[in-house]
Amino acid sequence: MAAATAEQEQEEAAAALAALLGPAAGGAARAGAAGAALSLSGSAAGRRLLAGRPALLAALLRLAAEPGPGPARAARCCLLNVSAEPAARGALLPALPSLLPLLPDGPLCGLLANLSRERGAARAVLRALGPRWDALLQALARPRPPPELGPLLCNLSQVPEGRRGLLDRSRCSVQRLLPFTQYRDSAELRRGIVGALRNCCFEHEHHEWLLSEAVDILPFLLLPLAGPEELPQEDMERLPPDLQYLPPDKQREEEPDIRRMLLEAVMLVVIGDEPPPGMENLLEVTIPPDVEQQLQCQDREEEEQRWWEPEQEPEGSSHEGPSR
Repeated sequence: MAAATAEQEQEEAAAALAALLGPAAGGAARAGAAGAALSLSGSAAGRRLLAGRPALLAALLRLAAEPGPGPARAARCCLLNVSAEPAARGALLPALPSLLPLLPDGPLCGLLANLSRERGAARAVLRALGPRWDALLQALARPRPPPELGPLLCNLSQVPEGRRGLLDRSRCSVQRLLPFTQYRDSAELRRGIVGALRNCCFEHEHHEWLLSEAVDILPFLLLPLAGPEELPQEDMERLPPDLQYLPPDKQREEEPDIRRMLLEAVMLVVIGDEPPPGMENLLEVTIPPDVEQQLQCQDREEEEQRWWEPEQEPEGSSHEGPSR
């Protein structure tokens, strides 16, 4: 009896919250209701509660589709959190057309990233995006692109359709991604874009073009892995020009998963194919013993960390919302 009463009280509270999110409510009431929903979505129990209330999700979606900050942005942040719950994705995917005009809004990019974790859902998101795919790429030219854009591009690139979009030579899409392999303002954005580049390297028929002067992907993959160590001149001259005589304050990529994806991309485009002229001796460069020992230690630590963590889809990327 007590459980039934509690369930009824939750349903009544959800209905009241949905009504306060509607346009009939005043501005202050909508703002308060959106803030309450966002706070509720900050816990796993709250996300499950919201995910199981279709009427409340519909009210949040209607509010989130409105332009501008304030309650609409709070609703988008709330939906970003709720989209981490698989139970909510069935209701959120069909509602995408009403939200897509707001791209490249950061919380919306995060919402799409969560919805596209699985390959089938990634295809559905790509179909919904249609011509707005270009809006995502154009956002990379902003002074501060939304960090959530990285996981989204990574997830979309886990399917052939997404890789074709990034490898479209007429759009110069890959060239837009390359500078972000060393983007220091956001590890989330950097990680997602490196993941997208790694996924693109699975398309073997594009390797020659990726290694050509039109893209020149190799220095962008190798430079984050390089440190300030001095090499013998003979070994130094075997490296690409961009990797020679780096400054003493050059820092190697500190995120183990980003280093791993960079190395995977290098192996895909270089070891998997005949190296281009001038790169034949790349893999013969002598690594200083102290650097090799440090890298081996980092590899062991990463392997131990993966042992204790649950296995995740390697090609995709996840995003967690603000959880306020």
